[in-house]
Parts: sequence; structure tokens; C-alpha cells
Amino acid sequence: MSLTDAFTGPDDGARLADLHARLGRRAEQEEILDVAYRMVASPVGELLLAATPRGLVRIAYQVQGFEDVLTDLAGAISPRILHAPARLDGAARELEEYFAGRRRRFDLPLDLQLSEGFRRRVVQQLPQIDYGATVSYTEIARRAGSARAVRAAGSACARNPLPVVVPCHRVVRSDGALGGYVGGSAAKRTLLELEAAWAMRSASVGLA
Repeated sequence: MSLTDAFTGPDDGARLADLHARLGRRAEQEEILDVAYRMVASPVGELLLAATPRGLVRIAYQVQGFEDVLTDLAGAISPRILHAPARLDGAARELEEYFAGRRRRFDLPLDLQLSEGFRRRVVQQLPQIDYGATVSYTEIARRAGSARAVRAAGSACARNPLPVVVPCHRVVRSDGALGGYVGGSAAKRTLLELEAAWAMRSASVGLA
């Protein structure tokens, strides 16, 4: 019999959730929790957030397959992974503020260990793109130190481990077309339209 099967009464769902929460707190206290994760709802669908003790390490869209993402994290970082939402309370709060138009820049510690070399340089440049603005893949390659590496810059954006918080959605093709996006073109369009709408609203208030 599994632990879940042992809880079958009317209140057992809450008891199991409480047990899981206590296990998460104990793992944190004993410093044996290498990767904590949780899910959050958003206008672009449910997102998986994961963090190490150093900071937010992964954000994934549901279309990427959450189980696959967790398996990849176990192999790339550590198998000591647990659904422990408390570590990600700050990230969840800032994402909620962002989607509500109350935040334009994230103030979260980031763990960029999943990006290396030129890919990391591209990722580090992405937060410098202004809210509500876009730049081309050519421009982001130039900013990352290799103007000719446009294809590599596109690959770095496509493999960005922290979409939304590290805004690869603000990088588009030179002709203005959206280009690819890890969460799908609809999600990319939604994020850009959301930012444009909030930026316009703020400008209107400022002129009033």
C-alpha cells in the first residue's frame, strides 16, 4: 500500500497535503532539498516554477510536459526534488504582479546553471530589453558579443530556462514577425500584447 492509498477518508486529502508540506519544510531545514517546485496559474496557462537554494532555476510551460521537465532537472541538477511551494512564494507573487500590470521588472535571485557560454550571455542580456519593447535576434546577438551569431542567439532564446521572468518573448525577427517561442506563438503574442496594453495605460495615466 502506498502512502497516498493509506489516506482514504473524507478529510484525508487535507491531511496528505499537510504531511507533504511538513516534509517539504523538514527537507528545507535539513538542507537536503536541492530543487523545489510548484505550479502557478497564469494568462498563458499553468507554469511550473523550480528553484535551487541559489534562486529560480526553471520556468516551464505545460506544453513542454511538466513530468519531462522534472526528469530533466533531476538529471541536470539533482534527483532530490520535491513539491515545496514555500521556496517559490516570492516568484509566484512577482509573476502575479507582472500579469496584473503592477510589475515591469523582476527582482528575483536567479540560478543560471542551465545556460552556459554564449547561451548564458544571451540570457543575461534579455532582462535589459525594456518592458513593452522588442529587439531583433540580430540585435540580441550583437549585445551578447557576437553580431554574426544570429542563429545561436535564436537557439539561446528557444532554450531559455526562465521564460517570462527572463523575457525572451521580447525578441522577434528583423521583419517584425514573432519568431518561435518555447511556450508557443499564442503565448508569445499574449505576453507582448499584455505588456503593450499596460504600457499604454500607464502612459495615458501619466498624460492625464
